[in-house]
Amino acid sequence: MQYREESISLLDFVPEKGKKYGVVFGNEVDDVDLEAIKASDKVIEIPQFGTKHSLNVSVSLGIVVWDMLAKWNAQ
Repeated sequence: MQYREESISLLDFVPEKGKKYGVVFGNEVDDVDLEAIKASDKVIEIPQFGTKHSLNVSVSLGIVVWDMLAKWNAQ
């Protein structure tokens, strides 16, 4: 899908402390609705290595929230 070409890696995403964020997660079958993607300011991907590129949604949520909190606390 074209939005992936413009996405940024979670490793490169730096959240602004004090700013509010909403996150939307999809699954590998249905993905995220294109209208939700179009309404988003950024599309962030969790980098994955190897042949399997799929994470459980609860694992994905944990990774993203942990990463954001760690980056905010480091500021």
